[in-house]
Amino acid sequence: MVNQKARDLVENGLYVVATPIGNLGDITYRAVEVLKRSHFVLAEDTRQSKKLLDRYGITTQLVSYRDENHERIISKVIEKLDAGLILSLVSDSGTPTISDPGFKLVRELAQRGYKIFAVPGASAVIAALSISGLPTDKFVFLGFLPKADSTRKAILHCYCELDNTVVIYESPHRLKSLLGLLNSLYSKRTVAICSDLTKLYEECWRGTVAEATAKFELQEIKGEVVVILAKEDFNLQKEL
Repeated sequence: MVNQKARDLVENGLYVVATPIGNLGDITYRAVEVLKRSHFVLAEDTRQSKKLLDRYGITTQLVSYRDENHERIISKVIEKLDAGLILSLVSDSGTPTISDPGFKLVRELAQRGYKIFAVPGASAVIAALSISGLPTDKFVFLGFLPKADSTRKAILHCYCELDNTVVIYESPHRLKSLLGLLNSLYSKRTVAICSDLTKLYEECWRGTVAEATAKFELQEIKGEVVVILAKEDFNLQKEL
């Protein structure tokens, strides 16, 4: 039983609302209630977010918000908050600001002293870690790496030498390139490749980086990918 007092009321401010990463059922009761009671929902892609709102009978008006249009829209956001309205921020999937738009908005509103509330829920990085079988007590999340190999290699050298698990987001068409780079650096390390999480073709493959490189050279993968690299001294088979 939870002892802490829950925040039941929806009060004036910005709500950062996590939405499903695939399966539309993966949304909290509180998130649905907050979205229903908001005056406006700021969405990365209004067409994508409308599918979710329609599923739950939410008629709140959607407004396009991306980091690219921040300067154009921030004054309108502040105006609505000053008028006592309730705003929600969502991304296409998962938790806003986590390798998704929203950082600029949250940063500026925080600097100005506006109330910002978290409505937690789905996040691909946490979902993938939870089923990976790799250590989760200490991990570094690198998000999407830059495209240039030299920059990616420098980042990997910096964080993969630490005593922690490393988590990377990658798109399907760039996975082979990333695995090729990892194979040149850490071929014997254990890796988990999680794709299409919560969707029809969900998969979490586990093995060495060398094995992953060979496998996914031949196999196409569906959906965005979470690559989880274990620290050097971890071996999944020996741990069993």
